[in-house]
Amino acid sequence: MGNLYDDDAIAWAEQQAALLRAGRWELLDIDNIAEEIEDVGKSEKRELRHRMAVLVEHLFKWRWQPGRRGSSWLTTIRVQRIDIQKLMRKMPSLKNMMSDSEFADEVWRDAVVLALKEAEGEIDNLPDSNPWTLHQAMLADFLPDGEGRDANNKL
Repeated sequence: MGNLYDDDAIAWAEQQAALLRAGRWELLDIDNIAEEIEDVGKSEKRELRHRMAVLVEHLFKWRWQPGRRGSSWLTTIRVQRIDIQKLMRKMPSLKNMMSDSEFADEVWRDAVVLALKEAEGEIDNLPDSNPWTLHQAMLADFLPDGEGRDANNKL
């Protein structure tokens, strides 16, 4: 049997919380506490990345599959924007990721994978990078048209 952290993370967390409250600093598992604190933000970052990828995927499909546009795509675009805004209000430091080029590239790659998986070969001539910034994708009135221009259609 290993240590409590490896064997039962919930029991370990409860133990560490009790030690903190009791001021038993010498008994704390500092390395694993630090790791857990760092991990707190990772799930929110993953959620932001996933939600942005779904948003960009639907903008992507809207632009490159104009014949399949429908209310469900508009609903998904609207819901993702609202949920992303809620997430960033809850965790304001996530806003910094919206300007991070590496994060934007990851979102674009994820969005392309999602779109191609669903499109079943109906999408050709994909750009190598996202033609829109993440900030632009979040604009309530932004929808890319199928003519290569960015249309400012109301949702």
